Amino acid sequence: MWSIASPITALKPTAIALGNFDGVHRGHQRVIQPITHSGAFRGDLYSSVVTFFPHPQEILTGQKKLLLTPPEEKAAYLHHLGVDQLVIVPFNQQIARLSPQAFVSQILVESLQAKIISVGEDFRFGHRRKGTVQDLQAIAAQWGIKVIITPLENCQEGRISSSQIRLALTDGDLLQAKRLLGRPYKLQGKVIQGQQLGRTLGFPTANLELPEQKFLPRPGVYSVRVCNPLWKDPQPVMGVMNLGNRPTVNGVHQAIEVHLFNWSANLYDQVLWVELESFLRPERKFASLDALKAQIQADCETARATLIH
Repeated sequence: MWSIASPITALKPTAIALGNFDGVHRGHQRVIQPITHSGAFRGDLYSSVVTFFPHPQEILTGQKKLLLTPPEEKAAYLHHLGVDQLVIVPFNQQIARLSPQAFVSQILVESLQAKIISVGEDFRFGHRRKGTVQDLQAIAAQWGIKVIITPLENCQEGRISSSQIRLALTDGDLLQAKRLLGRPYKLQGKVIQGQQLGRTLGFPTANLELPEQKFLPRPGVYSVRVCNPLWKDPQPVMGVMNLGNRPTVNGVHQAIEVHLFNWSANLYDQVLWVELESFLRPERKFASLDALKAQIQADCETARATLIH
């Protein structure tokens, strides 16, 4: 049974991949691979990605940290990679104050019965991040736990990181984000009631409600592919998405609106996965609704062209 668990409710004993894994990007996947069913050290252990929520930086700095992959979305990617469970350690000041020795003994050994631990070579842990991977090896050896240290995954621009992905998305560089992630960036959200302005313009849209922690890319218009596991046809539906405040209609709140090509069925309350393919243009204010309608038509034609090719 696949699960999202706490250290108390997790299935045990475990083979652990340990880290934040925000984005589950190519570098993270290298750290996770050894503890999955296809990994060389899997055995009869429960493969477990052990991460923290809220993000440690949010607790330590007092500043909100937006996530490339909020917990539910992260869980879906990990399930696809062959991981048995996502174990979320509630991060607070008490956890932050644990020494490296205490973190291993209390969380990894006592709570999770870890037998194998996989980490990236730059992993740090314990109070003020004092623990190194060499410290982890030495401490874990006291309980006979094997530690696998994975080299960093690099690309042309250097080390693959969640920060690099955020920068690419902020710039609207979806191709770069895709290279770093190993897949297109996606938004996962529930379809909610909107103002239905798109319907009056001839372009009905699905308004998405996303987790408040979700990191959003550059405001503007995107070509997208949309899917839902419950649809009979597994093939994604092509479409166009607007992310922004809708200045032409004096919008004040940011909205995510998706227009699906050749679609007429009701989408309310469905959860959609929106795969961002290309950034088409920045959001801007038009002189009239007719001008906006003409631009939406042009955006749809551009999106079709980019998605087909």
